[in-house]
Amino acid sequence: MTTTSTRAAGFGWPHGLAARAGLWIQAVGAATALAAMGLDALGVGWGAASIVLYLVVAACIITRIGASHPHEAFGPANVVTLVRAGLVALIAATLFAPAPSGDAALLIGGLAFLILALDGVDGWLARRTGLASTFGARFDLEIDALFVLVLSALAFTNGKAGAWVFLIGAMRYAFFFAGRLTPKLEAPLPESMRRKAVCVIQIAALGLLLLPQIEPPHSVWIAASALGLLFCSFAVDIRHLLSRPVPA
Repeated sequence: MTTTSTRAAGFGWPHGLAARAGLWIQAVGAATALAAMGLDALGVGWGAASIVLYLVVAACIITRIGASHPHEAFGPANVVTLVRAGLVALIAATLFAPAPSGDAALLIGGLAFLILALDGVDGWLARRTGLASTFGARFDLEIDALFVLVLSALAFTNGKAGAWVFLIGAMRYAFFFAGRLTPKLEAPLPESMRRKAVCVIQIAALGLLLLPQIEPPHSVWIAASALGLLFCSFAVDIRHLLSRPVPA
């Protein structure tokens, strides 16, 4: 039986981009669920929260990938971003447990810096394999934004900074909703190394706050510096967008 007829009979690789994406979502989801059970066993997180957050990400992928990913393959770049999403979901589960200490804190801090290390790998893979897409770029951006929001929340719940630290995680979403009110802010921004560097600095700074050795007032200064840098970066982008004429 030929490859074509085998697939027609229902064997082999599933048809359609959504089906292929679904296989990767299930594989990474299974690993995330097992790791979430480990968090429960260690008493450092509520594993169910990881699974729920991952399922939300999965639903967004399945419903949106078809419109802006013009390739048949899901692609290794999106797989890396999906793995990062699973790791972010695991770290988010620790919001529902007391601040970790000792080996548990080092484990969670290590996961955060693994996510940071993988950031950029997905973009490189997309270019290397010729599978870059609008979906992939947006997927990467939204996982970064979610990660920063989770780290901001952990900085507050772990007592590393006041409630104002949520501004770091909320700024990206505030900018998005501001664009709904002001057409100029919805215009696409050019590629910027400054913007990428600031994102990495935010994640690195907030990741440091996961370590039990970093305590107030040092943790407060680190978070405040990250917030100030982020505010300046957004101010540059907003000024650029507002100074452009609205297309007729």
